[in-house]
Amino acid sequence: MPQTDKKTLSAQLKKGGLSNLYYIFGADVSSVTALTRQIVRLAVGDNEEFALNRLAGKSLDISALRDMIEIMPMMSEYNCILVNDYNCEEHREDETKSLLDALKDIPSQTVVVFNVTGFEVKTKFDRKAGANKITDKNKKLADHAAKYGVLCECAVPTSGELAKAISAKVSARGGAMSLDVARELAEMCLSDTLLIGNEIDKLCAYAQGREITSDMLRELVHRQSSVTIFNLADAVAAFDRRAAFDALNELMQDKDNRGGVLMSITNSFLDLYRVLLAKRAAKGADTVIHDFDYYKRGFAIERLYKFNQRITLERLRACIRILRDTAVTLNSTSIDEKTVLEEAVVKMLMTGTGGSR
Repeated sequence: MPQTDKKTLSAQLKKGGLSNLYYIFGADVSSVTALTRQIVRLAVGDNEEFALNRLAGKSLDISALRDMIEIMPMMSEYNCILVNDYNCEEHREDETKSLLDALKDIPSQTVVVFNVTGFEVKTKFDRKAGANKITDKNKKLADHAAKYGVLCECAVPTSGELAKAISAKVSARGGAMSLDVARELAEMCLSDTLLIGNEIDKLCAYAQGREITSDMLRELVHRQSSVTIFNLADAVAAFDRRAAFDALNELMQDKDNRGGVLMSITNSFLDLYRVLLAKRAAKGADTVIHDFDYYKRGFAIERLYKFNQRITLERLRACIRILRDTAVTLNSTSIDEKTVLEEAVVKMLMTGTGGSR
């Protein structure tokens, strides 16, 4: 069947329909895992010990896989094989060809699932097809799955899409969270569903049935660094010195290597520059995401599209030049990193007049 998405596939599985071959990948690893679990559960029920074979893709023995495919199921309707992280980029072409040959005639009693949870499958948006298409060597295996079974990409959901699910999860646990607060939580966690799940557990335990508010989020949830960088960019645009230094101080608390914070800030300002140019050309967020392969960072681009236009392209260029010069200083001297970054923030706050252009 043609490439599908996680929502459609999950709905098909709930109806009880199983294919003999699946290839599941995408940036939303938790959904990849959840769909895999759903398929396995439908295929073998509670008999995973007898009817499920787990294989590591990195060391996959094709001959052994052929034999497993022919095995009759034990104590379940299907014989299920799960192959995790088979990366065509790390295998010889003849190995992958042999694998595809083994997957051509899967008997009706066998379900083979390939899932990707440990590496990134490179993709690019295909405007004609209206979907992401795999661009690396994994395309061969994915296309084979689409032809003989099911190919599914689990893309990272937007904060708006996550808000309903978050609110429903909190409600199911006897609590309450408005859609606005749920959206705020999604943004603070950069739409990382695994991280969101952990934060929901913590918030529900703290609230003990009370409504979860924005104040609780600010008190208990650790805001991811990309969100703080947006706050820094917004503060620079608004000439807000206090907010800019608050954001920088928060970023410095999470630094793990010299230059890491500066690189993150620079990348964010470059993203903003691309977005402002795209908006001038009347291009939407989807265009930027597709043109620059920002599929794992769609949230960031969507947020930048909502960015307050208090900063001009001229000021933004000046800020990027300051960040470039700061990188030279940081890499060529032993000056304290925080001091160098504070000087950069001051210089950025002093650029331009903030007028609209």
